Amino acid sequence: LDEATAPGLRAIREAVRFLVSKKAMLGFFLVDTNAMVFGMPLALFPAIADRRFGDATLVGYLYAAPAAGALVASLASGWASHARRQGVVVVVAASAWGGAIALFAFADRLWLALLLIGLAGLADQISAIFRNAMLLAMTPDGLRGRMLGLEFMQVASAPSLGNLEAGALASLTSIRFSVASGGLLCIVGCLATAIAFPALLRYERAAAA
Repeated sequence: LDEATAPGLRAIREAVRFLVSKKAMLGFFLVDTNAMVFGMPLALFPAIADRRFGDATLVGYLYAAPAAGALVASLASGWASHARRQGVVVVVAASAWGGAIALFAFADRLWLALLLIGLAGLADQISAIFRNAMLLAMTPDGLRGRMLGLEFMQVASAPSLGNLEAGALASLTSIRFSVASGGLLCIVGCLATAIAFPALLRYERAAAA
């Protein structure tokens, strides 16, 4: 057991060291973590369906809308191969996610709420497409599996923190304030990360190739 554990821990350390050494990669990891922690109000959807729209059974539509937006983004992703400033796209898309979530906080009509969180899902999928492309392009073959594992760990854990943050803040203030402030903090965090990691904004697909 000890022999099996040590290489695993060493592999994680190597992946983390590589991530820290690549400022553009670290930048988009932080952008995505910020978006999921502050702009992920999925835990509030049941309360929103019940209290805002008066029908708890509508919660399924709320959960399905981001996935529908992500599907549209995937089906129309052919343009992504022509984008060179991939880091800029990630920052803009993550900020758009936050903006759509902030507006969703004030949507009192179901169709508008579904449209906004659908747009949020679309923006998130665009960000994911470019983050994955950058990760694969920047990572040597020998580290690719470890970096994909590190990304999976981040993607699997950050939304749970986001739901915790949204639920805790809503219990202290209100559902609307929790969702709106989370979306705005997502935008602020994206812009702050872009300023702190200019390598992310400078990253170009051709340069990586």
